[in-house]
Amino acid sequence: MSSTQKPVLEIKNITKTFGPTVALNGVDFELLPGEIHALAGENGAGKSTLMKVIDGIYQPDSGKIYFNGRAKKIKGPLHAQKLGVHFVHQEIALCGDVTVAENIVMAKTNASKKFFVNFKQMVEEAEKAISQLADIDPRCLVNDLSISNQQLVEIAKALVADCKILILDEPTAALTENESEILFSIMRKLKSQGISIIYISHRMAEIFSECDRISVFRDGQYVTTQKIEDTSPEQVVNYMVGRDIDKLYPSKFEGDVYAQDKLLTIHNFSDNKMFNNVSFDVYKKEIFGISGLIGAGRSELVKAICGLRKRTMGTVNFMGKEIKIESYQDGIANGIVYLSEDRKEDGVFLELSIAKNISALRPEQISKYGLINYKSENDQAVSLTERLNLKSAGVHAPVSSLSGGNQQKVAIAKMLSINPKLIILDEPTRGIDVGAKSEIHKMIRDLAESGVGVIVISSELPEVIGLSDRIMVMCEGENAGILNSDQINEETIMHLASGSEALSSNSMAS
Repeated sequence: MSSTQKPVLEIKNITKTFGPTVALNGVDFELLPGEIHALAGENGAGKSTLMKVIDGIYQPDSGKIYFNGRAKKIKGPLHAQKLGVHFVHQEIALCGDVTVAENIVMAKTNASKKFFVNFKQMVEEAEKAISQLADIDPRCLVNDLSISNQQLVEIAKALVADCKILILDEPTAALTENESEILFSIMRKLKSQGISIIYISHRMAEIFSECDRISVFRDGQYVTTQKIEDTSPEQVVNYMVGRDIDKLYPSKFEGDVYAQDKLLTIHNFSDNKMFNNVSFDVYKKEIFGISGLIGAGRSELVKAICGLRKRTMGTVNFMGKEIKIESYQDGIANGIVYLSEDRKEDGVFLELSIAKNISALRPEQISKYGLINYKSENDQAVSLTERLNLKSAGVHAPVSSLSGGNQQKVAIAKMLSINPKLIILDEPTRGIDVGAKSEIHKMIRDLAESGVGVIVISSELPEVIGLSDRIMVMCEGENAGILNSDQINEETIMHLASGSEALSSNSMAS
């Protein structure tokens, strides 16, 4: 990629406001032909707003947009597509009840003036596009596809529309490692064809592996553009947050974990489907990590522990006595709570206020004779949001108005509202920017230090390694080994997770 290339896209001095909020403040950006250009910044930095301006969803208050050197006013998403821009949003926007072929050529069909649709020609055209990406039958329904294949259908739509600029917003957030690798190979193929890609991600490993350049935004302003080989993840993080983050992870527990009181003992947990004969202990003061490949049974196991999933056998000993948990209400009654990996579906009620979200887990705490005491609800929300340093317009603001990191803090505040004795966090920082991650990591350590039992599941190896005092690795539904602090490293975890290595019984600590 030559530095003398003329940009396929130039953004000059773009400003966009929403009432008193300045979302973009005099922003500049350029995209070269056939490059993969990363866009980084904390949630609320202006990345998505800029992409929506480029896609014609938002109209800028001022500034210019140039395509191949010519100024253009983008009237809307259809106009953007005609200019060669295709935006694959983080939330897939396909029609699930119709076929892959109908989705791929939908925009083209809508633009056609023909009265009848030639379905044979439609299928052939869709097959030509999708066959470049994956072996997907264009006649099957979109609802029958995995999330990763739905994403490929979105990209196929772009190819049919003669895409020149492809915008990918957190494309690997819901993908497995293998699925992500397939996506990366497709990105490289598109790049070789001269298609330019804007790649939005919080995952530094992906950015530094797949991208040519990176532009950083902070607080609605452009900060810098760097060639990937000329910078580092640490420098990018510092650009993003405007300050040095020397430690992304707080210090670990310095004492002897096994000298602490045993808080939880899980013995021979099985559901005869996703997990079998799993046993482990959790001690006070520690963060107990659970690692493993997607499909290893991690989430299913912890859901069974707190009553969200049925088990066929196994016992729970909690705080010195055996307890029966048959439903999530039983779990809550015993002080055990679970934070879902799917924040928007299971973690929060987006359209309800922050206060109502926080009180939802146990409303009887802020009610009397079945009537909610709104002052108590408000006081509870204020106390917890201040504790978690949650940024909002107030506790009566809808959760949908918050950034991803602050939405996650609401979900955690809801857990803390019942004063839990054990909190299980499933992918606690998925889709959250680096600054918010650092805050949540510290919060998790503070919970452990205060005596709350903490179990963390994370698919990001640096996170589960950086946070956990001990780690249980799962492989095909079984406990492949429990690593003490001096045994924890990426290589050992991956060997155990893939089934290529087993710990000796002497080195496995419960």
